[in-house]
Amino acid sequence: KLGGGGNAAATADTKPDAAMPDADTADTKPDDAAMPDVAEDAKPEPMETDEQQQQQPKDNEASMNTENAIKAEEAAEAELAKAEENQATDPTANLDPEAIKTLTESMGFTKLRAQKGLLFGTGGVEGAVEWLMSHQDDEDIDEPIKMVKPLTPEEKAAKILELKALLKAKRAEREEAEKVDNVDREKQRRFMGQEMAKTREQMEIEQRKREAQQRKREKEAFKKERARLRAELAKDKAERQANKGKLSTKLGVDGYNPDGVQYDIDDDGEGGGDNDDKPKQVKKQKFDAAKIDEYIAKVSGYRAGGDGGKCLKVLLVYVRNAADNPNEPKFKQINMDNKGFKTKVKPFIGAKQLLLAVGFQQPEGQPTTLVLAEPVDYELLSATKAKLEAALVAYG
Repeated sequence: KLGGGGNAAATADTKPDAAMPDADTADTKPDDAAMPDVAEDAKPEPMETDEQQQQQPKDNEASMNTENAIKAEEAAEAELAKAEENQATDPTANLDPEAIKTLTESMGFTKLRAQKGLLFGTGGVEGAVEWLMSHQDDEDIDEPIKMVKPLTPEEKAAKILELKALLKAKRAEREEAEKVDNVDREKQRRFMGQEMAKTREQMEIEQRKREAQQRKREKEAFKKERARLRAELAKDKAERQANKGKLSTKLGVDGYNPDGVQYDIDDDGEGGGDNDDKPKQVKKQKFDAAKIDEYIAKVSGYRAGGDGGKCLKVLLVYVRNAADNPNEPKFKQINMDNKGFKTKVKPFIGAKQLLLAVGFQQPEGQPTTLVLAEPVDYELLSATKAKLEAALVAYG
């Protein structure tokens, strides 16, 4: 045993002399030329795969090899430091007095045997007892424990050279283990980088698919709108041919919209005269309730863009509010100047006539208002409401 039996660990904290020219320091780094080319960019962290899980035991094994090499190097340094001190030591100086007392007083061993058991056993009282039981018949069991004698200068020099060579070999072993460990880490880093690149590429492919689907939907919507506009143009062409070139509707920038025709209806249901210089007088209009079905049929004839259905919905709201709320004055008046009436009721022949037929009148001095005249025929309003509901269902 180097340095005298079990006492070698007592000097493990002692450092080697700084004046030694051949010894390297314990924290010597591997040569730069042996280091792998490690990129400085941030290391990606993808999810663990099967290959990565298989790589982890190899990484752990490399780390353990490095730790074992470091421990062996430290032990060699401790031996070298003790050889350089070259002082006589007492192997029993650091033994546990309580353990010696237990072995001698409680178990009946002699002090010498108790000391030998603690020195050469596996540790503690139990280890000492096991060693003594297996060596109690040795011839030298009762011989005194020899003091560790100092080495001669020649022995010291030889011992130092031997330990330096051992230390150098241990350091070379550690450096080699670190190289292997660094290479494994670099392989793992590159593997994770490749996995991140694959994931990023897959995400880009999915994004391109979504964009292509969006463009396809937009193209289909454009085709449908173009077909709708062509149908409206064909309708307007047919209307011009039927009305000697006159067109009561127009195609606006937002698609087909009915023209906001401004007209006044006289007693006969026709527009005003051709002399626009004369002031027009608004008369009280009275229409035959028997023509309500005819008026509804005229409104239902507007199929382009669903304009007839929109008009029927507004007429139903006016009539239903008046029929179901006889005590609400606000439902007995209609403002013809609002946007809803102008765009969804006024342009269509038969819509205003229906309102006049169920009892609404236009008071003198109020050209933009329709008022439900007294006495109100609520039976007629209810019957008209039912007819409008049926027409709206039939319109689809």
